[in-house]
Parts: sequence; structure tokens; C-alpha cells
Amino acid sequence: MNGSAHRLAPREIAVTAEPEDERVWVPQADKVWFRPLMLNTLQGQWCNLLRVRRSGILSRHLHPNPVHGYVIKGKWHYLEHDWVADTGSYVFEPPGEIHTLTVPDDCSEMITFFNITGSMFYLDENNKHVGYEDVFTKIDMCRAHYEKVGLGSDYVDQFIR
Repeated sequence: MNGSAHRLAPREIAVTAEPEDERVWVPQADKVWFRPLMLNTLQGQWCNLLRVRRSGILSRHLHPNPVHGYVIKGKWHYLEHDWVADTGSYVFEPPGEIHTLTVPDDCSEMITFFNITGSMFYLDENNKHVGYEDVFTKIDMCRAHYEKVGLGSDYVDQFIR
């Protein structure tokens, strides 16, 4: 036994979700960052915070697997739905749904926790595939960013299981 877990079990992760060091946030697009919390290479899963400091459309995409989200700060919605996810809201996204993530003009900052398994497929307005993300592209983005900002490419290793 290692603590209360079997010796072959992966280590726990206990970190401050919203870090004081801005370098931990990985840039994803203009005024859009993610903060990795857990990058599960065996199940193709990742948990992260998404932080957005601009309004407008972020992406049109779909996930082949379910997604769970919890809004920590601010608000966002999908153009395809009439609901708004604001601070304290939980969102379940069913597999295969196409949606367009949008932050409204009256929101200066949005932070949402997402738990995603599988891939995220980016689509254009004609539903043509134009890109993707998965746990491995997330790790690659983290490695490159952390090396660039002086944390070292291995900084991301603490989140990989």
C-alpha cells in the first residue's frame, strides 16, 4: 500500500485550481487559456479550467463523448440553445452534439471547469472538420508553453496519469 491506495494506483493530484502564477495558464487562442488539472492518457480524458477574457464566439465543435462543466466565474452559452450557464451552473453535454461556445458581451471573464473524455472536433459553419484536440495535443501544448515561460517542459508531468 502507498498511503490508502494500492501501490500500482496512480498518485493523487491536489493543486490549487486557480494558480497564483499566471504562467500555469496555457494559451489556446486570443485571450483564451486553459489550466490543466488532470491529463489521463489511459482513458483519453482531461480536466481543466477554461479562462476567457473576451466576448464572442470561441469555437464550433462537437465531442463524441459526454462532457461535464461547472461555471466558476462569469457566463457563457451555446448559440444552439436558449439557456445561459452562469456562475454556479452545471452543464452536461451529450455525446455528438454540435454547439458553438459563446461568451456574451457583458462578461469580462469566464472560468469554467470541464471534464472531457475523448476528442474535441472543431467544425466550420458547414460542419466540415477543421481541427481537433485530445489529451495528447493538450499535453503537447502544455509542454511547449511551460518550456517557453521558464517552468520547464516537464512541469506538465505532475498532471499526467
